[in-house]
Parts: sequence; C-alpha cells; structure tokens
Amino acid sequence: MSGHDGVTVRRPPQATVAEIMLDRPEAMNALSTAMAARLARVCADLAADREVRAIVLAAAGRAFCVGADLKEWQADYLGKPDAYWKWFGAFKDMHDRIREIGKPTLARINGICVGGGNELQMACDLAVMVESAFIRHVGLQHGSVPAGGATQWLSLMVGDRRAREIVFLCDEIPASQAAEWGLVNRAVPDGELDAVVDEWVDKLAAKLPQTTRYAKQQLNVWRDLAWHQTVGHARDWLALSMLGDEAQGAIRAFLERGKGE
Repeated sequence: MSGHDGVTVRRPPQATVAEIMLDRPEAMNALSTAMAARLARVCADLAADREVRAIVLAAAGRAFCVGADLKEWQADYLGKPDAYWKWFGAFKDMHDRIREIGKPTLARINGICVGGGNELQMACDLAVMVESAFIRHVGLQHGSVPAGGATQWLSLMVGDRRAREIVFLCDEIPASQAAEWGLVNRAVPDGELDAVVDEWVDKLAAKLPQTTRYAKQQLNVWRDLAWHQTVGHARDWLALSMLGDEAQGAIRAFLERGKGE
C-alpha cells in the first residue's frame, strides 16, 4: 500500500508480517487528524487480511511520535469544542482499531516517544525501544490531560505510584527505566533494534492465528475496561477545555517557544 496522510504501509505479497510506518518525520511524527484517521483505516484493512499474522508499528526519522499536532490544535481546535470533539473521535477510533485488530502488534520505538506517542505504543501488545530514546508525558504543561490511553493504562503497566510520577512530574523516562518498569518489553542498543524486532515478529507470525486472536481478546480485558469506563467522559471534558484560558494559553505559549528555538 502506498503512503499518504503521514502513514505508510509495507505489506509484501505473501508476507505474514506487515509494517505500519508513522511517516511525518519533518513533524517528528506528530499525530494530525488525517494521520489518526489513516491509521484507523490501515488497521481495519490489515485486520481483514488473512495472510498477515503480525504487525510492526514503526516510525520514520529521529522520533517515534511526539503526540498530538499542536499546530493543528491551535489552528483548528482552540475555542472550538465541537471540532475538538470530532478530532478526539478520530483518535479514539485509531486506538480501538489498533487494540481490536485481532493480531499481535509490536511497537518499534526508534526515538523519543512523547504524549500520544507513548499512548500509541501502549496500545500495541509488545514494544522494543532503543536505549538512546526516552518516554515522556507533558500534557499537564501543555493544557491536555493524557486521557487517550495514559491515564487508563499506565497504572496497569507500571503501577499506580509510577503512573502518577510519569503524569504529574512530566520527567523523561529513559529507555532502560521504561523497560525496568514494564512500560516497554526491552531496551536495546540502537544497532540491535531491527534484529530484535525481526526475531520477535517472526515468532509472533509463527503462532496459530485464531488461537492468538482469542488470547489477545482475553488479555485486553483490563485495558478495555479502563478505556471504555473513561474515554467518553474524557472526550467531552477535553473538548470543553478548549474554551478555557488554561489550555489556550499553554498551547500558544508552547508554540511561541518553539519559534524561538
């Protein structure tokens, strides 16, 4: 499949592994509305492809994903709760499609992984990360509660106290610490990333697809429960927050600082 809207898919004929590539390197793979919608469509297509047994979520450039595209937010969503509500719908659909794809997914984290980028990798079943990268949440500094996966799933993965540390302090979590805490499966030297990813997806693709699909469905029970209990409320609250001075001021200040760098 060809790439557009910031997402490229590599699916060689007869291959049992497909790769979804976040492909906006010039924007450090920040998630635009079009990108989220494209990811959802791609996942729907791969879910229906009986030949594909495992999926890699990868990224072009020096970052994995830095979260939402705040330039788009400033242009299209600040002061417009209805427009933001639609954006969050695309983001929610993307997450649902990834989680419900029915095949094992592995995040190949090649660089920094911030905000919604971390929520993307958490939506995958497994994650391998280069030692030079880090994970970070900065929503509490930029006017956005990280309720697109982080507030739902961090405590399941790393425990309650560590989840609060990540969300409240907004500090960088080095790859080695992320692996130690269980936020990713492994942290590896940069030069070994592809070898480990290839080894793992080959093992995943060798498993029985129907049995694997049902095992994934069962393993998703706590993620799904936390998600569906909270995400609808979060969508409405965050949409209304776009009317407030706090979110508008924080996003504009962040983008102004970026112009000065």
